[in-house]
Amino acid sequence: MHRIAIAVLSFALASCLPVLAQNVSTDPAKAPSGVYSVNAGHTQVLFSILHLGLTDYFGRFDKVSGTMNYDGNRPERSSVNISVDMTSLDLPSPRLADDVKNVFGVQQYPAATFKSISIARTGPNTGRMSGLLTIRDVTKPVTLDVTFNGGELNQMGGGYALGFRATGTIKRSDFGLTQMIWSRFVADDVHLIIEAMFDQS
Repeated sequence: MHRIAIAVLSFALASCLPVLAQNVSTDPAKAPSGVYSVNAGHTQVLFSILHLGLTDYFGRFDKVSGTMNYDGNRPERSSVNISVDMTSLDLPSPRLADDVKNVFGVQQYPAATFKSISIARTGPNTGRMSGLLTIRDVTKPVTLDVTFNGGELNQMGGGYALGFRATGTIKRSDFGLTQMIWSRFVADDVHLIIEAMFDQS
């Protein structure tokens, strides 16, 4: 009986996948223009840094907020304004997480911000976004490669939803993140991976 129930559930889930996939459009022009807000529960900011020259060490920030002004007809005219809660840092080692939070100075600088300046289209659903990233009150230009994953009416209810993936690399030394005893054991380059979902406001 247990096996039958699992088989029925698996079939039901598999039947839903083609329906969900058909509703997603990767054509930016088909998404309504307007103001969108970050869906915090489905947005992830990940980073990795090479440790001892051997392995990439990954971390994540769990709380992200912000808005996007989206222009479906001219995506390059869109803009974003994002805030990352630095106190929400999540690492495999809680002890190291506390140490890194001190490096970020989260008590004095609880948020990092990114504000876009320009977007250049590089393909039908890809672009390069330039903006200003502020960490610990230090602001530096950053460029992100962005892919429009698609848009659809939110299957969970509500309005239209958009999904994006962005990647980029920053140097921690640009933001003064070098004052720790283990600094020489990790690379200067920090790779960013961002999966962002926005809901129509």
